[in-house]
Amino acid sequence: MKKKMSLANKVLIALITGIVFGLISNAFFSVSLNDFFVKWILTPVGNVFLRGIKMVVVPLVLFSLISGAASIGDIKKLGRVGGKIISYYVLTTALAVTIALIFANIVNPGLGLNMALPTEYKAAEAPFIMDVFVNMIPTNPIESLVKGEMLQIIVFAILFGVSITLIGERAKPLLNVINQANDAMIKIIGIVMLTAPYGVFALISKVIIAQGIDVLLPLLKYIFAILFVLLLQVLLVYGAALKILGKVNPLKFFKKFWTVMVVAFSTSSSNATIPVNLDTCQKRLGVPESISSFTIPLGATVNMDGTAIMQGVAAVFIAQVFGIDLSIQQQLIIILTATLASIGTAGVPGAGIVMLAMVLQQIGIPLEGIAIVLSVDRIVDMCRTVVNITGDAVGTVIVSNSEKELNLEVYNA
Repeated sequence: MKKKMSLANKVLIALITGIVFGLISNAFFSVSLNDFFVKWILTPVGNVFLRGIKMVVVPLVLFSLISGAASIGDIKKLGRVGGKIISYYVLTTALAVTIALIFANIVNPGLGLNMALPTEYKAAEAPFIMDVFVNMIPTNPIESLVKGEMLQIIVFAILFGVSITLIGERAKPLLNVINQANDAMIKIIGIVMLTAPYGVFALISKVIIAQGIDVLLPLLKYIFAILFVLLLQVLLVYGAALKILGKVNPLKFFKKFWTVMVVAFSTSSSNATIPVNLDTCQKRLGVPESISSFTIPLGATVNMDGTAIMQGVAAVFIAQVFGIDLSIQQQLIIILTATLASIGTAGVPGAGIVMLAMVLQQIGIPLEGIAIVLSVDRIVDMCRTVVNITGDAVGTVIVSNSEKELNLEVYNA
């Protein structure tokens, strides 16, 4: 009997095929033919896949966080798990942007580069950092759900779950309904993921056709610096964290997790990757649902290591293009601002640019400099999203094992 190809292998083949097709189309096909492919085939197919995943994200985050917070059952344990995962998220983000700044100062990605500023970019005003914390509290939870305000949904869901725990036995029927709704959302994800190979092919082909090679060449040093630090963060920082803090084999983690990385790469959205991340953590990495349903949605909103790396490198790059020397004090401000900004940034494509505006404002670099990196941000965004969601899963595994709840048989299988 012929063995059926796994979804993971189908997605990988679709990614490679999409890149090859995009390069061939950009190099050899006419503009009109490429426009036809993008408009009539790639955009609709890619959007159907993205919309299918996004359809589930808000209800899944709501139900999974309520379920996770309530399933932990003990308020002290919830506080302990919450304290551990938030500490991990903040520390790894600060470490990520620190490594990025050190490497950027070594390679000097912006030296000798004189680029004209595109006129089409208009810098958006960055939000006041304290407003981010105040706005975490929803005034109308239903409105937050409709608008997809993830931080507000997270706060409401955690409070709802804690309240169910405090009520105790009388709230069990309500918790059962929420758990069943959560199961239904995960089942929908399984159905949507059947379209993943087609969606991944369409999304990556469209990016390659639109970007081409010409736009990358002047910014190769900048792109290389970011990609190198992203690789360091994944292999060294996360690998060491899994080995030392998690006491597990990092190779097992990456072997099982790469499918989630491919989805993150093609969608450029931490939020869109939540369903696949949850499924992989629970079924392939042995993380209990009570912990993963709490830490993964939280991480998709507050843990942005890849985005922080981009900000560190981009801040040095833009400063060098403008001939500005950044002092040690200014670079410390970058670390602080990037770490805090990551807490309030939506896990959607391009959100890192808003964070970068906030960082540049704090150290007095012209916001117009963002226009220089904007031309290649889609490529960079895809790569940094992979790091963002990997950090969430690594932290989840570490916290689960520290609570003696990681199923090591499943993890090592």
